[in-house]
Amino acid sequence: MTASAAPEPARAAGVGGPAPGPRDVPDDGLHPDALRPVPPAYGSASLADLLPSVNAVLGVPGATDVLGLGARLDGVDRIAVLLVDGLGAYQLPLAAPHAPVLADLAAGGRGHAGTLTAAFPSTTPVSLVTLGAGVAPGAHGVLGFTVRRPDGRPLTHIAWDDDPDPRTWQPVPTRMEVAAAAGVRVTVVSRPQFEGTGLSLAANRGGVYRGAADGMAVVGRMLAALREADGPALVYGYHPDLDHFGHEDGVGSPTWRDAARGVDRMLDRLVHGLPPRSALLVVADHGQLNVPWDGRRDMAEIPELREGVVGVTGEPRVRYLYAAHGALGDVLANWRGVFGAEASVVTREEATETGWFGPVPAGHAGRIGDVVVICWGRAVSVASGWEPPNVGRLVAYHGSATAAEMTVPLLIAR
Repeated sequence: MTASAAPEPARAAGVGGPAPGPRDVPDDGLHPDALRPVPPAYGSASLADLLPSVNAVLGVPGATDVLGLGARLDGVDRIAVLLVDGLGAYQLPLAAPHAPVLADLAAGGRGHAGTLTAAFPSTTPVSLVTLGAGVAPGAHGVLGFTVRRPDGRPLTHIAWDDDPDPRTWQPVPTRMEVAAAAGVRVTVVSRPQFEGTGLSLAANRGGVYRGAADGMAVVGRMLAALREADGPALVYGYHPDLDHFGHEDGVGSPTWRDAARGVDRMLDRLVHGLPPRSALLVVADHGQLNVPWDGRRDMAEIPELREGVVGVTGEPRVRYLYAAHGALGDVLANWRGVFGAEASVVTREEATETGWFGPVPAGHAGRIGDVVVICWGRAVSVASGWEPPNVGRLVAYHGSATAAEMTVPLLIAR
């Protein structure tokens, strides 16, 4: 699994060959329009703009209300932000029949319903740090699900401890740190096992951490933090179940619908439990789409995809490739030949010129591959032998820049 290992999948230590056979892929209800490209709206309507706007409402000096939340949150000095992992805006209609409170929020019935864009790549660690730091990915440096360290080893951001040091790898002060320094009471509510991890520190350092083992525990601790505050307060909560069951069984599957019902129970209690002068903001880190088995292109099965490749990171919807010396042109040509219109296969420089990462300083650029493969439609790049076999067996994916993956809700309840 190292980014500098030999390209033959069988030689990647601890990782088997191609994933087992296909499973059923449910209908995720997406209209073809949901597969159009949507660039991130940094500086106007993205996850990077949410906490700066929240801080402005809470009176943090120097914070700018980019999203215009002040007009909607007049009189509010305690703000709860619940991030539901995987709840893209394009998933709301599919969830609505199973989640009446969520449907009411999505219709603007409790205050306001709008949308933001996720970060790019539209994957959990990138978006969580973009939200927490309040800047585009290029600035904070968490540029993919997995990226390459300077020594060539891969870093999987969701399995990150203290190597590298999160405060060095992600050098931007979080908006929670800034708020706490200004006297705002900041609380982070998430799973106990995430406390102190590299990703938590990169995204959420500055808040008092309260572990919560399930969705209703998250709600209880969020409401308690709001009630305990005797002045400006920011309470952030994270809930992963919907994303998990989307990946495992598909958006629209029975387990996904059950997870949507669980989200609705959380929202019901949160909305009706808000104390005076408080508001709830519901957002997500990305959407998801189901990928049929004929949309998977596996490096273990297509020799051209392995030629000249000495490192693989990223994830199936946005793949980062590292080319052997002198092989960059061949890698580009081979991947373009296999994927055709199903992917944009570009150099690192071409990818950064799009602006989708935001400005990328030289110290962060190497975390992006020599070659970037952005999958479109319902295609994915599977890297059996370079990543765990279960990655190729997932049903729903995200990471690319389609509307379904990039568009997330911003729902406000007062």
